[in-house]
Amino acid sequence: MRSLPFHGQTGKFTFRMLATVLGGQSICILLGALVARGVSAANDGGGRSTAYLLVGFGLGALCVVAAGLMRRPWGLTLGWVVQALTLLSALVVPMMFVVGLFFLALWVTCLVKGAQVDAEMARREAAAGAGEAPSGGDGPADRVDG
Repeated sequence: MRSLPFHGQTGKFTFRMLATVLGGQSICILLGALVARGVSAANDGGGRSTAYLLVGFGLGALCVVAAGLMRRPWGLTLGWVVQALTLLSALVVPMMFVVGLFFLALWVTCLVKGAQVDAEMARREAAAGAGEAPSGGDGPADRVDG
């Protein structure tokens, strides 16, 4: 298996999948920020609750920014930073560790499968450009009537 990329551009399908993961992750992080604020306000009278809320909203906004920058070579790196910070947010809200693991698994899956889909699409486009029939499909051109 090829190693996971931490920097560089990905294919069109891959960066769209990664941006979708970051979009969903931003919603969960924003909700986690609200939980952190509520728990902090209940436990210590709200001394740190505003800070937790602002940091959580900042991380949620960073997710959205990273999703928008997935086309850039350093967008992938920023996405990895978001994954690490999501796991780190478990220091404030322990259940964010589960959320972080879930989105990290989605992130890695999208990187691996997205690269496979991009490679297959490139192979099919090259075959179509050369005038060859695509192989391995179940389309009407691949069936033999008889």
